Amino acid sequence: MQKEFPGLELTIDGAVATIRFNRVEKKNAVSPEMHAAMHSILDRIEADDGVSIVVLTGTGDVFCGGMDLEKYFLDAYSTPTRFRENLAVSHTWMRRWLSLSRVTIAAINGLCFGGGLLIANLCDIAIAAEEATFGLSEVNFGIFPSGGTTWSVAQVFPRRHALYYALTAETFTGTRAVEIGVAIRAVPRARLDQEIAQLVNVLKHKNREALHYTKRVYERVRTMTFPDAQQYEVAMLHELTYHTDAAWIRRALEKFKRREYRPGIESFEE
Repeated sequence: MQKEFPGLELTIDGAVATIRFNRVEKKNAVSPEMHAAMHSILDRIEADDGVSIVVLTGTGDVFCGGMDLEKYFLDAYSTPTRFRENLAVSHTWMRRWLSLSRVTIAAINGLCFGGGLLIANLCDIAIAAEEATFGLSEVNFGIFPSGGTTWSVAQVFPRRHALYYALTAETFTGTRAVEIGVAIRAVPRARLDQEIAQLVNVLKHKNREALHYTKRVYERVRTMTFPDAQQYEVAMLHELTYHTDAAWIRRALEKFKRREYRPGIESFEE
């Protein structure tokens, strides 16, 4: 299934949904209409129980150039109600994205600036083209990265790298993004689709509920004390066991006992 939205394309193929920024003439900058469309896209994904992986990428040699500053800020700034609406629509879909039960992958094919970097940072996994260009140019406008961008940078970047790139607005490549932990891998742009396909194939063979709980538990325990995390993790393991009819005990452990699979290198469902 493929459907076009303002500045965006959604393709669903079995377990994989692909969202593509498609506003090349504006460097795939996100307009208010695109923010609204993301809610519709998330509605479709959440309604499809078969989708377990969502890939986010851009058209051409641009991932996302950030917010459409003219439409998002300049055109709306003189109308406070409209400005607040723009903020509310964009902020709420990003919160939905961050809590999405599916695995989210940023395939950063090119230019990734400001709000585009925010969106990439909200994904679970990021793989970049070596030729991609990243940047936080807000200081050049006389402001700071806002709308959740500073928060996302603080979550993903090491502190000194975060402050260096936010204070200087210096750009960096996909290769550098890997060195500082912003992306997990960087490959030549010509190989990016192949790299994403290989990752998707690995994830497709994992238990969907296990993927969901892995995300959920990780995000919750990050700010817990160790004793609290231990209790929470045990509780969530019991919950997962219930929701999957104890598949990890009835099937995985039994198969392991019979030496029918190797958990270190493969899923029991493969």
